[in-house]
Amino acid sequence: MSITQSERLRELLAPLVSARELDLEEVEVTPAGKRRVLRIVVDSDEGVQLDTCADLSRDVSARLDETDVMGGAPYVLEVTSPGADRPLTQHRHYVRATGRLIKAQLVEGGELVARIVAVDDEGLDLEVPGVKGRKPTARRLAFAEIAKARVEIEFNRKSGRDAEEAVAETDESQEEA
Repeated sequence: MSITQSERLRELLAPLVSARELDLEEVEVTPAGKRRVLRIVVDSDEGVQLDTCADLSRDVSARLDETDVMGGAPYVLEVTSPGADRPLTQHRHYVRATGRLIKAQLVEGGELVARIVAVDDEGLDLEVPGVKGRKPTARRLAFAEIAKARVEIEFNRKSGRDAEEAVAETDESQEEA
């Protein structure tokens, strides 16, 4: 069995990534005209800062210069964090998305939009938003029931603290009136 270039790169780069307490999510080499793009996606429970990506990029570049794993053809190196809309494919992805709204395509068909309340080894505890003024409902979803899932981006959700401040501002304005 032969080892692919991506597997060799993963083996070579994994120690650099883990030394920075990051998870190596993806290693991908794609053609881009006369060059190739080596895209390395990293993540952590706290997220990934731009400076961390820049530091890791320098480390990766130095390591690649020491080896011939990329061959002689020119390439562009990209070190990045996953996008907000990336698929949730591993247990740690769901843990990191706790409190977030997700859209899950179900194995038996249909889809479910719900907020992750808790994650364990078997699945998710979810809060399904109420429709037309109804209260949200709790639901348990096993990982085996999920065909694919991703985080839904929310632009207008108030965090718990923001919601408390909005209520306090409303109460103050009512007292003044």
